[in-house]
Amino acid sequence: MDLEKLLYATTQAVYGVFALVLLSFILLIVLWANPQWIHSSSVPPEHWQPRNVKTDLGENPRDNLVRLGYEIITETSKHIGPLAPEVKNRLAGNNLSCQSCHLDAGRKSGSASFVGVANRFPQFRGRENKMGSLIERVNGCMERSMDGEVLPVGSLEMQAIIAYMEWLSEDVPEEREAEFKGFAKVALPNEAADPVRGKEIYVKHCQTCHMEDGQGQRPSPTEKYLYPPLWGTDSYNHGAGMHRVITAAEFIKGNMPYLVATLDNPVLTDEEAYHVAAYINSFERPQKSNPEVDFPDKKLKPVSTPYGPWEDQFTSQQHKYGPFQPIMEFYNKEYGIKKSK
Repeated sequence: MDLEKLLYATTQAVYGVFALVLLSFILLIVLWANPQWIHSSSVPPEHWQPRNVKTDLGENPRDNLVRLGYEIITETSKHIGPLAPEVKNRLAGNNLSCQSCHLDAGRKSGSASFVGVANRFPQFRGRENKMGSLIERVNGCMERSMDGEVLPVGSLEMQAIIAYMEWLSEDVPEEREAEFKGFAKVALPNEAADPVRGKEIYVKHCQTCHMEDGQGQRPSPTEKYLYPPLWGTDSYNHGAGMHRVITAAEFIKGNMPYLVATLDNPVLTDEEAYHVAAYINSFERPQKSNPEVDFPDKKLKPVSTPYGPWEDQFTSQQHKYGPFQPIMEFYNKEYGIKKSK
């Protein structure tokens, strides 16, 4: 009888150990596939840094998809642009990279960062006058900043881009979220932006990288730009947000000169960023088709949108260069809409 009890106890112990080993193995697999679950939340918000593809990814399927998204963001032209090996994948119409605007592969604050962006969708956008998804937002960039065609929703490339943005949006401290949203704030001068004054600022602060003709620098026609073109046939089209002087001024203030200016320590004053944005956007660039269908409710159109129609009687010149305060005052008085750009 004692032997039977011993055998029973031994059997139960073996089963227990086996179950424990099995559960541990399953847990390891789950954590390997979802490393964000063990991402340390003990780092004080002020010391927290956005994730880095080079140090924070493993080799599981999801991480590999995120890594592909990063490669598309940084080498856009080679994956979905004019340099893509297969013609069917050449959907971007220029040789810019996504990180031409979303600096440091979308990790830099003050440059419409991807850090936390997935947490803000779906969101209402006046340009479409509806709630939109992150996928639709990406395709908005494809048609405007990239001067191209939309990426198929179910394509590997779209899945990879979204996976990368979602990965950068995980575990962002609540205290740091605002820092990575949008661009720097600019106090608009109460005067029209002046391309002539802007040229002087461009020559002093921008020309070294983007060149006198604004066409940037590129090692060869088969490689990406070191510094992107700011106008001309290989730049963003006239429907892009960066073609609005206010938006461009905000981006410039927080980021330019590149690797010198930061959101907290800009180099250019608000006035300088304002005028140089006018100079950059005074040149010819590709024209987006059917711009008149943007903003079905024209009252929601940003005052600095340089193409009509508008729900007001201000000139196209004033909509492009300002001064913008009278336009803002009009919409506030007539429609109760407060606009800042």
